[in-house]
Amino acid sequence: MTDTYLITGGMGCIGAWALYHLLQDGKQVVNFDQSTDTHRLDWLMSPEEQEKITFVQGDLRDTNAVKAVFADNNITHVIHLAALQVPMCRANPVLGAQVNVVGTVNIFEAARERELKNVAYASSIAVYGPPSDYPPGLIAHDAPKTPRTLYGAYKVANETTAEIYFNDYGIASTALRPYTVYGVGRDQGMTSEPTKALLAVAKGESYSINFGGEMQFHFASDVARQFILASEQSLGGAHVFNMGQQPKSVTEFVDIVKTIVPSASVDVADTTLPFPMGFDDSELRNHFDTIYETPLADGIQQTLDHVKKLGDKI
Repeated sequence: MTDTYLITGGMGCIGAWALYHLLQDGKQVVNFDQSTDTHRLDWLMSPEEQEKITFVQGDLRDTNAVKAVFADNNITHVIHLAALQVPMCRANPVLGAQVNVVGTVNIFEAARERELKNVAYASSIAVYGPPSDYPPGLIAHDAPKTPRTLYGAYKVANETTAEIYFNDYGIASTALRPYTVYGVGRDQGMTSEPTKALLAVAKGESYSINFGGEMQFHFASDVARQFILASEQSLGGAHVFNMGQQPKSVTEFVDIVKTIVPSASVDVADTTLPFPMGFDDSELRNHFDTIYETPLADGIQQTLDHVKKLGDKI
Protein backbone atom coordinates (compact mmCIF):
# COMPACT_ATOMS: atom_id res chain seq x y z
CA MET A 1 0.00 0.00 0.00
CA THR A 2 1.28 3.46 -0.92
CA ASP A 3 2.24 5.62 2.04
CA THR A 4 -0.16 8.53 2.38
CA TYR A 5 0.43 11.28 4.92
CA LEU A 6 -2.42 13.21 6.53
CA ILE A 7 -1.62 16.72 7.71
CA THR A 8 -4.24 18.49 9.79
CA GLY A 9 -3.77 22.24 9.77
CA GLY A 10 -1.65 22.28 6.62
CA MET A 11 -2.61 25.90 5.98
CA GLY A 12 -0.68 26.88 9.11
CA CYS A 13 3.03 27.55 9.29
CA ILE A 14 4.39 24.17 10.40
CA GLY A 15 1.76 22.34 8.37
CA ALA A 16 2.69 24.21 5.20
CA TRP A 17 6.35 23.33 5.72
CA ALA A 18 5.43 19.68 6.36
CA LEU A 19 3.49 19.57 3.09
CA TYR A 20 6.44 21.19 1.31
CA HIS A 21 8.98 18.66 2.61
CA LEU A 22 6.74 15.66 1.98
CA LEU A 23 6.18 16.78 -1.62
CA GLN A 24 9.92 17.32 -2.04
CA ASP A 25 10.39 13.73 -0.89
CA GLY A 26 7.84 12.49 -3.42
CA LYS A 27 5.24 11.51 -0.84
CA GLN A 28 1.48 11.37 -1.25
CA VAL A 29 -0.15 13.98 0.98
CA VAL A 30 -3.63 14.95 2.17
CA ASN A 31 -4.37 18.25 3.89
CA PHE A 32 -7.38 18.38 6.21
CA ASP A 33 -8.19 21.92 7.20
CA GLN A 34 -11.20 24.14 7.70
CA SER A 35 -9.33 27.00 6.05
CA THR A 36 -8.97 27.41 2.29
CA ASP A 37 -6.42 30.22 2.61
CA THR A 38 -3.33 29.00 0.74
CA HIS A 39 -1.11 32.06 1.25
CA ARG A 40 1.51 30.17 3.28
CA LEU A 41 1.59 27.38 0.71
CA ASP A 42 2.01 30.04 -1.99
CA TRP A 43 5.13 31.26 -0.18
CA LEU A 44 6.67 27.77 -0.19
CA MET A 45 5.63 26.10 -3.43
CA SER A 46 4.32 26.67 -6.93
CA PRO A 47 0.69 26.17 -8.02
CA GLU A 48 1.85 23.08 -9.94
CA GLU A 49 3.33 21.59 -6.78
CA GLN A 50 0.18 22.37 -4.82
CA GLU A 51 -1.86 20.43 -7.38
CA LYS A 52 -0.21 17.26 -6.03
CA ILE A 53 -1.86 17.83 -2.64
CA THR A 54 -5.27 16.34 -1.91
CA PHE A 55 -7.17 19.13 -0.15
CA VAL A 56 -10.07 18.17 2.08
CA GLN A 57 -11.93 21.01 3.74
CA GLY A 58 -13.40 19.85 7.01
CA ASP A 59 -13.98 20.50 10.68
CA LEU A 60 -12.01 18.61 13.34
CA ARG A 61 -15.11 18.68 15.55
CA ASP A 62 -16.96 16.51 13.03
CA THR A 63 -16.14 12.93 13.99
CA ASN A 64 -17.57 11.44 10.79
CA ALA A 65 -15.68 13.88 8.59
CA VAL A 66 -12.40 13.06 10.32
CA LYS A 67 -13.01 9.33 10.00
CA ALA A 68 -13.95 9.76 6.35
CA VAL A 69 -10.72 11.51 5.40
CA PHE A 70 -8.76 8.60 6.89
CA ALA A 71 -10.85 5.97 5.13
CA ASP A 72 -11.29 7.68 1.76
CA ASN A 73 -7.57 8.36 1.35
CA ASN A 74 -6.08 5.21 2.91
CA ILE A 75 -4.06 7.25 5.38
CA THR A 76 -0.91 5.54 6.67
CA HIS A 77 0.85 8.40 8.52
CA VAL A 78 -0.68 11.14 10.67
CA ILE A 79 0.70 14.56 11.59
CA HIS A 80 -1.93 16.36 13.65
CA LEU A 81 -1.14 20.08 13.88
CA ALA A 82 -4.49 21.86 13.63
CA ALA A 83 -5.52 23.86 16.69
CA LEU A 84 -6.87 27.18 17.85
CA GLN A 85 -4.16 29.28 19.50
CA VAL A 86 -4.01 31.07 22.85
CA PRO A 87 -6.05 34.21 22.04
CA MET A 88 -8.88 32.30 20.33
CA CYS A 89 -9.11 29.78 23.18
CA ARG A 90 -9.30 32.65 25.64
CA ALA A 91 -11.98 34.43 23.62
CA ASN A 92 -14.10 31.32 23.08
CA PRO A 93 -13.25 28.54 25.57
CA VAL A 94 -15.98 26.18 24.37
CA LEU A 95 -14.90 26.38 20.74
CA GLY A 96 -11.27 26.05 21.82
CA ALA A 97 -12.02 22.85 23.72
CA GLN A 98 -14.10 21.45 20.87
CA VAL A 99 -11.37 22.01 18.29
CA ASN A 100 -8.28 21.34 20.38
CA VAL A 101 -9.50 18.53 22.64
CA VAL A 102 -12.44 16.86 20.91
CA GLY A 103 -10.68 17.31 17.58
CA THR A 104 -7.66 15.42 18.89
CA VAL A 105 -9.87 12.63 20.25
CA ASN A 106 -11.42 12.39 16.78
CA ILE A 107 -7.95 11.95 15.26
CA PHE A 108 -7.12 9.12 17.65
CA GLU A 109 -10.53 7.52 17.10
CA ALA A 110 -10.06 7.61 13.33
CA ALA A 111 -6.59 6.12 13.72
CA ARG A 112 -8.05 3.37 15.93
CA GLU A 113 -10.80 2.60 13.41
CA ARG A 114 -8.22 2.30 10.61
CA GLU A 115 -5.92 0.22 12.84
CA LEU A 116 -3.05 2.67 12.57
CA LYS A 117 -0.38 2.20 15.21
CA ASN A 118 1.24 5.63 15.40
CA VAL A 119 0.20 9.29 15.52
CA ALA A 120 2.40 12.38 15.58
CA TYR A 121 0.78 15.47 17.04
CA ALA A 122 1.63 18.95 18.30
CA SER A 123 1.72 19.80 21.95
CA SER A 124 3.20 23.01 23.34
CA ILE A 125 5.45 24.48 26.01
CA ALA A 126 2.22 26.14 27.19
CA VAL A 127 1.64 22.96 29.25
CA TYR A 128 4.21 24.44 31.67
CA GLY A 129 3.75 27.35 34.03
CA PRO A 130 5.80 30.54 34.51
CA PRO A 131 9.48 30.45 35.54
CA SER A 132 8.52 30.94 39.20
CA ASP A 133 7.07 27.41 39.22
CA TYR A 134 10.44 25.80 38.55
CA PRO A 135 14.07 25.81 39.67
CA PRO A 136 16.60 27.85 37.62
CA GLY A 137 17.86 26.46 34.31
CA LEU A 138 16.24 24.41 31.57
CA ILE A 139 12.92 22.80 32.48
CA ALA A 140 13.12 19.01 32.74
CA HIS A 141 11.03 16.90 30.38
CA ASP A 142 9.06 15.51 33.32
CA ALA A 143 8.59 18.80 35.17
CA PRO A 144 5.08 19.43 36.58
CA LYS A 145 2.53 20.72 34.08
CA THR A 146 1.03 23.89 35.51
CA PRO A 147 -0.51 25.75 32.56
CA ARG A 148 -1.84 29.27 32.99
CA THR A 149 -3.89 29.35 29.78
CA LEU A 150 -6.83 27.36 28.48
CA TYR A 151 -4.72 26.55 25.42
CA GLY A 152 -2.11 24.97 27.70
CA ALA A 153 -4.77 23.11 29.65
CA TYR A 154 -6.18 21.68 26.41
CA LYS A 155 -2.70 20.51 25.41
CA VAL A 156 -2.33 18.74 28.77
CA ALA A 157 -5.65 17.01 28.08
CA ASN A 158 -4.37 15.88 24.68
CA GLU A 159 -1.20 14.43 26.17
CA THR A 160 -3.31 12.47 28.66
CA THR A 161 -5.65 11.33 25.89
CA ALA A 162 -2.66 9.97 23.98
CA GLU A 163 -1.55 7.98 27.03
CA ILE A 164 -4.98 6.38 27.38
CA TYR A 165 -5.15 5.50 23.68
CA PHE A 166 -1.82 3.72 23.97
CA ASN A 167 -2.74 1.90 27.19
CA ASP A 168 -6.21 0.89 26.02
CA TYR A 169 -5.79 0.47 22.25
CA GLY A 170 -2.05 0.20 21.58
CA ILE A 171 -1.85 3.34 19.45
CA ALA A 172 1.62 4.81 19.91
CA SER A 173 2.14 8.55 19.63
CA THR A 174 4.80 11.20 19.64
CA ALA A 175 4.07 14.80 20.54
CA LEU A 176 6.53 17.65 20.13
CA ARG A 177 6.55 20.86 22.15
CA PRO A 178 8.15 23.69 20.16
CA TYR A 179 8.89 27.10 21.66
CA THR A 180 9.42 30.13 19.40
CA VAL A 181 9.00 28.95 15.82
CA TYR A 182 10.32 31.35 13.20
CA GLY A 183 10.62 31.39 9.43
CA VAL A 184 8.51 32.02 6.35
CA GLY A 185 4.86 31.38 7.16
CA ARG A 186 5.09 32.28 10.86
CA ASP A 187 2.85 35.30 10.52
CA GLN A 188 0.50 34.84 13.48
CA GLY A 189 0.59 33.74 17.09
CA MET A 190 2.06 35.01 20.35
CA THR A 191 5.69 34.34 19.40
CA SER A 192 5.53 35.39 15.75
CA GLU A 193 7.13 38.79 16.42
CA PRO A 194 10.73 37.78 15.51
CA THR A 195 9.56 36.53 12.11
CA LYS A 196 7.52 39.68 11.53
CA ALA A 197 10.69 41.63 12.25
CA LEU A 198 12.52 39.63 9.57
CA LEU A 199 9.80 40.40 7.04
CA ALA A 200 10.07 44.09 7.85
CA VAL A 201 13.87 44.07 7.53
CA ALA A 202 13.70 42.30 4.16
CA LYS A 203 11.39 45.06 2.95
CA GLY A 204 13.59 47.83 4.34
CA GLU A 205 11.09 48.73 7.07
CA SER A 206 11.61 49.25 10.81
CA TYR A 207 10.01 47.03 13.43
CA SER A 208 9.52 46.87 17.20
CA ILE A 209 9.34 43.39 18.79
CA ASN A 210 6.94 43.65 21.72
CA PHE A 211 8.79 41.26 24.04
CA GLY A 212 12.33 40.46 25.08
CA GLY A 213 13.95 37.88 27.30
CA GLU A 214 15.51 34.51 26.53
CA MET A 215 13.88 31.63 24.67
CA GLN A 216 14.56 28.76 22.31
CA PHE A 217 14.18 29.52 18.61
CA HIS A 218 13.11 26.76 16.21
CA PHE A 219 13.34 27.12 12.43
CA ALA A 220 9.91 26.24 11.00
CA SER A 221 11.40 23.94 8.37
CA ASP A 222 13.20 21.95 11.08
CA VAL A 223 10.08 21.59 13.21
CA ALA A 224 8.10 20.27 10.25
CA ARG A 225 10.79 17.72 9.40
CA GLN A 226 10.91 16.54 13.03
CA PHE A 227 7.14 15.99 12.96
CA ILE A 228 7.47 14.01 9.73
CA LEU A 229 10.13 11.81 11.31
CA ALA A 230 7.92 11.35 14.39
CA SER A 231 5.08 10.14 12.15
CA GLU A 232 7.37 7.61 10.49
CA GLN A 233 9.24 6.27 13.52
CA SER A 234 6.94 4.72 16.11
CA LEU A 235 8.49 4.61 19.57
CA GLY A 236 6.00 2.17 21.04
CA GLY A 237 4.47 4.37 23.70
CA ALA A 238 2.82 7.73 24.34
CA HIS A 239 5.83 10.02 24.17
CA VAL A 240 6.03 13.80 24.53
CA PHE A 241 9.26 15.68 23.87
CA ASN A 242 10.42 19.21 24.44
CA MET A 243 12.25 20.74 21.52
CA GLY A 244 15.50 22.32 22.67
CA GLN A 245 18.55 24.19 21.33
CA GLN A 246 20.56 26.72 23.29
CA PRO A 247 18.35 29.56 24.57
CA LYS A 248 19.02 32.94 23.00
CA SER A 249 17.76 36.37 23.93
CA VAL A 250 15.56 38.29 21.53
CA THR A 251 18.30 40.91 21.56
CA GLU A 252 20.78 38.28 20.34
CA PHE A 253 18.33 37.37 17.60
CA VAL A 254 18.20 41.00 16.50
CA ASP A 255 21.99 41.34 16.74
CA ILE A 256 22.34 38.48 14.25
CA VAL A 257 19.87 40.21 11.95
CA LYS A 258 21.87 43.42 12.13
CA THR A 259 25.08 41.54 11.37
CA ILE A 260 23.48 40.24 8.18
CA VAL A 261 21.69 43.52 7.36
CA PRO A 262 23.61 46.39 9.02
CA SER A 263 20.89 48.88 8.08
CA ALA A 264 18.18 46.89 9.90
CA SER A 265 16.08 48.95 12.30
CA VAL A 266 14.59 46.62 14.94
CA ASP A 267 13.84 47.45 18.58
CA VAL A 268 13.18 45.01 21.41
CA ALA A 269 10.80 45.69 24.31
CA ASP A 270 11.72 45.01 27.94
CA THR A 271 8.58 42.92 28.48
CA THR A 272 9.13 39.16 28.80
CA LEU A 273 6.77 36.30 28.03
CA PRO A 274 5.40 34.26 30.97
CA PHE A 275 7.43 31.17 30.04
CA PRO A 276 10.77 29.73 31.20
CA MET A 277 13.79 30.53 29.02
CA GLY A 278 14.14 26.97 27.77
CA PHE A 279 13.34 23.29 28.04
CA ASP A 280 15.53 20.23 28.23
CA ASP A 281 15.41 18.21 25.00
CA SER A 282 17.62 15.32 26.11
CA GLU A 283 14.75 12.82 25.85
CA LEU A 284 14.12 13.82 22.23
CA ARG A 285 17.80 13.27 21.49
CA ASN A 286 17.77 9.93 23.31
CA HIS A 287 14.92 8.63 21.15
CA PHE A 288 15.74 10.02 17.70
CA ASP A 289 19.02 9.65 15.86
CA THR A 290 18.20 12.67 13.71
CA ILE A 291 17.48 16.07 15.23
CA TYR A 292 16.80 18.89 12.79
CA GLU A 293 18.41 22.04 14.14
CA THR A 294 19.50 24.74 11.72
CA PRO A 295 21.87 27.20 13.46
CA LEU A 296 20.02 30.42 14.30
CA ALA A 297 22.17 32.61 12.06
CA ASP A 298 21.61 30.26 9.11
CA GLY A 299 17.86 30.13 9.70
CA ILE A 300 17.66 33.92 9.85
CA GLN A 301 19.72 34.22 6.66
CA GLN A 302 17.55 31.67 4.84
CA THR A 303 14.38 33.46 5.94
CA LEU A 304 15.64 36.86 4.79
CA ASP A 305 16.71 35.39 1.45
CA HIS A 306 13.36 33.64 1.03
CA VAL A 307 11.38 36.80 1.80
CA LYS A 308 13.46 38.87 -0.62
CA LYS A 309 12.94 36.26 -3.32
CA LEU A 310 9.17 36.38 -2.79
CA GLY A 311 9.15 40.17 -3.12
CA ASP A 312 5.65 41.56 -3.37
CA LYS A 313 4.13 38.09 -2.91
CA ILE A 314 4.58 38.33 0.85
